[in-house]
Amino acid sequence: MRPEKEAVVPNPAREPTFLPLTVAAAGEAGDEGAGAVRSSAESADQAAADCWLALVAGCTSGRQTLINRLHDLSEATSGYAGTRWWLGHGSVHRRRVAAAEHRIDDAVREGDGAEFAEAFIGYDQAVATVVVHVQNRLGKLST
Repeated sequence: MRPEKEAVVPNPAREPTFLPLTVAAAGEAGDEGAGAVRSSAESADQAAADCWLALVAGCTSGRQTLINRLHDLSEATSGYAGTRWWLGHGSVHRRRVAAAEHRIDDAVREGDGAEFAEAFIGYDQAVATVVVHVQNRLGKLST
């Protein structure tokens, strides 16, 4: 009789996470738009973790998947914010999101792990800030 293998349950404390602020901010709203942002953030976060592991291993795989997922998250954020705000009063935030996304792309291209991590901090802050602004406009944050 062969012994059965125990299921390995991933420990979230050990899993790399790159978008904690965005996931948390989008999770608090609970509406459909925020749900789309959260879903995109979770997908981008997984792609970032995969890309990070490739960077640490000296590989270049996962770059295009990560860029696609970040673009999807930026688009979901734009949709949640609304075109009028995104192109008007929110344009400073739109530029921050785009610049941070570009910085991540550069870091992956260059294989620069430190820059990758720093760029993700900026991207996470930029996207989470937009989500919070939307929630404030909609009166969804509790005091």
